[in-house]
Amino acid sequence: MKKDDLGLSYSARKALTVHLGEAAGNEIATLIQRMAAQIEELKKSKVSVTQVIPNQSKIDPVLQALENESF
Repeated sequence: MKKDDLGLSYSARKALTVHLGEAAGNEIATLIQRMAAQIEELKKSKVSVTQVIPNQSKIDPVLQALENESF
């Protein structure tokens, strides 16, 4: 995704400014653009996690349940 694509379209920005006022609409549009840029940065820095415990059956059941959760 290019940096230019991280924001809202002109019509979406215009709708925000019309319905919320210019200051609030611009503030929300800027916030959305910054959040999109941060999400893209997180996607780029995401790493795979390698299990360091070879035998999963010896793990405490609570820890094993936590390992199986996805966030």
